[in-house]
Amino acid sequence: MGDNNPDLETFRKQWQEEVTARSTARGPSSKPTRAHGSHEIFNKSITKTALPPSNVITEETDVIDGVSAQAYHDHDDKDNTRRLGVEGSKHPLTSKEPQSALEHYEKAIEREDQGNLGDSLNLYRKAYRLDAGVDRIYKNKHFPPSNTKIKPIDRNPSNAPVTVPNTAHHSLDGPSTSTTNDLIASFSDTTIPVAAPQIQRTPPPPCPIAHVPSEILIEILLKTAIADIASFARLSIVCKRFAYLVATEDRIWERICHGHEYGFAAMHYVWNTTVAGNPLPTTLLEASNFPPNNPPDISTLTLSHDIPTSNFPPVSPPNLSLSPTYPSYKQMLRARPRLRFNGCYISTVNYHRPGASNTSTNATYTSPVHIVTYYRYLRFFRDGTCVSLLTTTEPADVVHHLTKENLHAHHNKESMLPSAIMRHALKGRWRLSGCRDPQAIPVGTGDEMEKEGDVHIETEGVDPKYMYKMQLSLRSAGRAGGTRNNKLVWKGFWSYNRLTDDWATFTLRNDRAFFWSRVKSYAMGW
Repeated sequence: MGDNNPDLETFRKQWQEEVTARSTARGPSSKPTRAHGSHEIFNKSITKTALPPSNVITEETDVIDGVSAQAYHDHDDKDNTRRLGVEGSKHPLTSKEPQSALEHYEKAIEREDQGNLGDSLNLYRKAYRLDAGVDRIYKNKHFPPSNTKIKPIDRNPSNAPVTVPNTAHHSLDGPSTSTTNDLIASFSDTTIPVAAPQIQRTPPPPCPIAHVPSEILIEILLKTAIADIASFARLSIVCKRFAYLVATEDRIWERICHGHEYGFAAMHYVWNTTVAGNPLPTTLLEASNFPPNNPPDISTLTLSHDIPTSNFPPVSPPNLSLSPTYPSYKQMLRARPRLRFNGCYISTVNYHRPGASNTSTNATYTSPVHIVTYYRYLRFFRDGTCVSLLTTTEPADVVHHLTKENLHAHHNKESMLPSAIMRHALKGRWRLSGCRDPQAIPVGTGDEMEKEGDVHIETEGVDPKYMYKMQLSLRSAGRAGGTRNNKLVWKGFWSYNRLTDDWATFTLRNDRAFFWSRVKSYAMGW
C-alpha cells in the first residue's frame, strides 16, 4: 500500500495533534526523574490529598512507569459512599463528635467496620446509656419496613401459550394437593423391579418373585402377616408393588382382625377364669366359694359373686363390621383397643423421699434425700390370665422370667436363682370392657355402661385375705401415626378384704402409666 491514503494521513495528523496537546498541558516540569521524582510526588500526595495510602502508591507507580493513569475525577470514592450515614461525599479524616444516641450508634458501627472494636464498644455503651432503644431507631432509619406488598407470582398464567408446560407440580414452595392415598394409588400398575446386573453386559441376577402372579403373592403376604404382623408391615419398604399390596389388600387385614394371632378373637370381654387361673365354676354351689366380683364404682360398693358359666347367654363375637369410625380393617386393627401378648407392660416409678436427719446438728445440707425407683410389670396371657409383679429389679433381669412356670410357688426365700424374683409375682385375670352383646351382661353386676377401651384386672393380694382390683385405660403413646394401644393409664386401684367384705382405695400419687415393650422370647405368647 502506498502512503497516499487520505484516511491514514488524516488519522496521523489527529494523533500528532493529540500528543502535542497532552505534552503541552503537562509541561516540562511534570516529568520527574526516576531518582527523585517518586519521593516528591509521594510526599505531595500525602500533604495535598486525603486519599488512602493505596491510592497514593498506585499514582506513584503509574508515574514512575512513565504512563499517566486514567483518572475519573467526577466519581466519588465508592468505599466512602458505602459507609453508613454518608450521602455520597468524601468524609474528612476528622469529623465532629457525636451528640445523640443515634449518632453514637452509627459511629460505633463505622468503627466496628474499620476493625476498631475497642472504640466501637465504648460508643455502643454511650449510645445505650442515652437511649436503650437506639437499635430500633437505627433499624427504622436505615432499614424501614416496606409498605408495598409483593404480589405472588402466577406460575401458570391464563394467557400463557399452549406450548408452556404446567410446572405447578415442580414447585418446591407451592402447596401440594397430593396425599399418601394418592401416592399409594399411583403404585397400582407397578411391578416388582429386577435387580440390575452386577457387571455390565452380563445378564441380571434371577428374581423369581418378580414373575409370581398376584394371587399367589397375596397368599404369601397373608402367611407372613399371620406369622409376624410387624414383618408384614415392613414389607412395604421393599418396593412399590409390596407397598401397594400391604396398604390396600383389605382381605389380609380382615383375616388378621378376625384371627386369634393378633386380632380381636383373642380378646376376652367377660371373665374367662378365676383369679387363681382356674376355670370358672359351672354351678351355683361352686360359685358360692369364690370371692365377690369387683364394683364398677368404689362409692357404690355393689358386690356380687362370680356367676356360673352355665348362666351366661352365648357371647357373640365382637362386631367387626366396618363403620365410619373404622373405615377399613387396617384402621380397625390399628385404632381399636386391644391387648398385646408378645410383650409386657412396664411402669417405672421414681420419687424423692427425705432421709433421716442428723439430730446433732441443725444444718440443712446434711439432710439426705433418697431417690426411690421401682417397677410394676403386667403380662397378659391368651387364656384370660395375667401376672402382676412389683419389684425394684430392672426390666432386663425380669421380663424373661415373667412366665407362669416361674411363679412364687416354686421359689423359697433362700433361692438364688435368676427366676427367684418371681416369688413376689401375683396371679390374676383380665378382661376388656365394651365391644360385646349387651344381653350377655348379667343385670346387677354394674357393667351395663362400660366404655370400650378399659382393662379390668383382678389379682391376688400379698395376704390370702386380700384381693386387688385395677382398672386401666388403653391409650397410644409416641408420635402421631406410630404404634397404637401401647400404653395403659391408671383409672383406679382398689383392695378387697375377704374377711370384712370391705373395699379400700390405693392412692396413685407416685404411680405412672404402663408402656408396652416387646420381648422376643415370648414369641406369639401362646
